[in-house]
Amino acid sequence: MKLHLLHDRAASAAENMATDFMLLQRYPEVAARLRHYDWHRPAFTFGYSQKIAFVRAQLPDATPLELCRRPTGGGVVDHRDDWTYALVIPRGHDLEAAPATQSYRLIHEALATALGWQAIAAEVQRECAPPADGQTCGVSGVCFQRAELYDVVHARSGAKIAGAAQKRNKHGLLFQGSIARAAVGAPVDWEKFHADFAATLARLLALGAEPTPWPDWDDDELHALAEHYASPEWLEQR
Repeated sequence: MKLHLLHDRAASAAENMATDFMLLQRYPEVAARLRHYDWHRPAFTFGYSQKIAFVRAQLPDATPLELCRRPTGGGVVDHRDDWTYALVIPRGHDLEAAPATQSYRLIHEALATALGWQAIAAEVQRECAPPADGQTCGVSGVCFQRAELYDVVHARSGAKIAGAAQKRNKHGLLFQGSIARAAVGAPVDWEKFHADFAATLARLLALGAEPTPWPDWDDDELHALAEHYASPEWLEQR
């Protein structure tokens, strides 16, 4: 099995979510696949199970932006200044069958290692620290409000640097992740980080990494799926 490194793409929020889901559902080869992507316009995404009323209450006032429900879980994510990626682990790889906490930890260890090669004091949070408001540990409704177990945090400031959400089905594991650039605390060569992250992931997953063209999949299906992700029915289903 290989780790396919796909070329960067920028798209709308709905198109990005559709593309990630297509990478899980319709990829023609049995290979892991990693992509980094950007956003055509300021965007927020939120977890599959979140209530739309709660989500809308977290958004900045009077700021034009795109909003999209993800196929994965997790909380509200501000993509206006982040480094966003998706990783798919297909059926047949040990990590796909592992508990969610294990996949979350391993992928974030690779991310923290890659940042560390640029002298960024990043580490994986090893304990769940209850928030100051007395609530119990668990997934925050807003992704970067506080760090949870196995998030990537700044070793000195404690600020959350990276979080992610996952979805498993019969095809494999979809992992959607975000790095808050402002929380990193120092300049980053993002092209170098991308290469280092891919290399570290390949080593930890015991896979050979190789740049790979995008699959020649059905554009009509991708367009229809993007329309679904952009629809009010999908956005407001909860």
